[in-house]
Parts: sequence; C-alpha cells; structure tokens
Amino acid sequence: MKYFCIDPEVAGGLGGETIIETRKTPPLVTSLHYTFEGWLGDEILQSFPCYIVSRGLANDIEANELSGVLFGDVKVDVSETFKDLYPDRPLPPFVWMKVTGREGADDFFLSSDSRLVVSENAWRLIKPRAHNCKVTQLSE
Repeated sequence: MKYFCIDPEVAGGLGGETIIETRKTPPLVTSLHYTFEGWLGDEILQSFPCYIVSRGLANDIEANELSGVLFGDVKVDVSETFKDLYPDRPLPPFVWMKVTGREGADDFFLSSDSRLVVSENAWRLIKPRAHNCKVTQLSE
C-alpha cells in the first residue's frame, strides 16, 4: 500500500479556549478552539498539533470505513482579519480530526516527527478537497 505525508493548509491557529498541555511532546490538546485568520477553501486544515476537517469530509471518511481517526467537537470562530478579508464568506461546519492510527496498520497515522501520513485510499478521498495541501509520497 502507498502512503503519503500531507501538510494541510494552515488557515488559522489555536484559539484562546484551547486546553493544551505543552509539557508533553507532542503537546496534548483536550479541548480544541480553532480561530480562522484566512481560508483558501480546503476541507482539511491544521494548527499544530491538531487537524480539523469539514463535517462533509468526516462523513465521507466514516462512510468509506477509513481507519486511524476519531472525530470530535471543535469550537470555530473567525478573527477580525478574516472578517475584513471575507466579510460575506460562510464557513462549513468543521470537526476535530483526532489521529489515533498506527503506522502500517491504519489509513491515518502520525509519523515519528508528528507529520500526518495517509494511505492511498485516504488521499484519494482528501485530494479533491485539499487543493493547497502539500503532499509527498512515501516509499512503499
């Protein structure tokens, strides 16, 4: 099976209501708040150490029975900069994508240096919704 290391768009950052334990590596987030600063339209986004996806993409991941992720609630808001740049741009619903998979066993996992790795099946599903995602194919 082929695997790809993907680097999703960063459309914002961790908001002030995020609960994070920074004494761990990688940091442990127990409650996620994502504040948009901009947005190029991708349905998978990141702010280290977390990933969010549109509810629609999450539904498709679940419907395709891809392994290695769980979905949870995320509080989403927009900054004043976002409001200035996109005064009439609505955001779709987003959910927190918690990566739980193991290398070689699941469709989603984190590499030893905390990068997101996805199977070929997962990348096929994500690719049309992630035009600004950088991707590198890993050796088979």
